[in-house]
Amino acid sequence: MNCVIIGIAGGTGSGKSTFTNRLKEAFCDDIAVLYHDNYYKRQDGVPFEERKKMNYDHPEAFETELLLKQLSALRSGESVECPVYDYSKHNRSDKFVKVAPKKVILVEGILVFVDERLRDMFDIKIFVEADADERILRRVIRDVKDRGRDIEGVVEQYLTTVKPMHYLYVEPTKPMADVIINSGMNEVAFQLVKTNVEKILSEG
Repeated sequence: MNCVIIGIAGGTGSGKSTFTNRLKEAFCDDIAVLYHDNYYKRQDGVPFEERKKMNYDHPEAFETELLLKQLSALRSGESVECPVYDYSKHNRSDKFVKVAPKKVILVEGILVFVDERLRDMFDIKIFVEADADERILRRVIRDVKDRGRDIEGVVEQYLTTVKPMHYLYVEPTKPMADVIINSGMNEVAFQLVKTNVEKILSEG
């Protein structure tokens, strides 16, 4: 089927998930959303304490091949079973979420612009940026409140992997975006993208 795939990237805590979820709430079941985080590789044979210390901000941490395969299937009009990641266990769960093909598909994640094959599948590329201090504060609050992490572990992970990987992999993809917005709550940017999605959905 003819569909438009929109990639939404940005650093941790930048507001990309907020922006993505606002679009999802605006259009409900009229669009599909895939989160790159759900495609973290399985770590079944790795002890929990070791899983906690792994680098989850490196491209090799993701099973991007599966995401590419499922996006191709959706574009061909086939439904897919997307994996579900369990942040509290630092591992993919045994659950799946069935996603049906839609005219508009959002793909969100910090590293979705890194892989050229994935990047080339996006018809529209949006990069959400925010001040580094804001991003770390948002991440601390989110990881402690929503993901069951302790603050010491969050800070250690940020300093050892998140921050260096951001400057090595995430920040260099910003120039690849068609649109760069500051904050997921940028109302002007949201309305512009929303209007564009409405136009796509209204076309026969």
